[in-house]
Amino acid sequence: MTTAPRSDRPGLYYPKLPVTWWLRRATYFRFMLRELSSVFVVIFLVVFLVQIYQLSRGPEAYAAFLETLRSPGWIIFHVVALAFALYHTVTWFNVAGVVQVVRLGERQLPPKLVVAANYGAWAVITVILAWFLLKG
Repeated sequence: MTTAPRSDRPGLYYPKLPVTWWLRRATYFRFMLRELSSVFVVIFLVVFLVQIYQLSRGPEAYAAFLETLRSPGWIIFHVVALAFALYHTVTWFNVAGVVQVVRLGERQLPPKLVVAANYGAWAVITVILAWFLLKG
């Protein structure tokens, strides 16, 4: 049995916003840029999965795929994807102190310490990975 909407309750208000509402303020723009960064990260991950698949198909298929990735369009895409990944990471680390509550017993760590710990862990992991990659 369905019931008709009650006329004594006011309806929900849906403001009419222009498509470019997010261009009004810098904070809105940065929010939308962060959301857009997710798209580039996902596309990069799909390309990475295809690369792993091509590796499983043998040396010839992998070499052909790598040759495709050497085109200027793919190089530009990877540079843009790296920039967006860094932006996404930095914006997440900056809000992590508020979102990620860390308690030690009864005390809560200050948000700035949580942010600093995230950046520190990022730096340590980067140095370790660079050491492995450059060691050969």
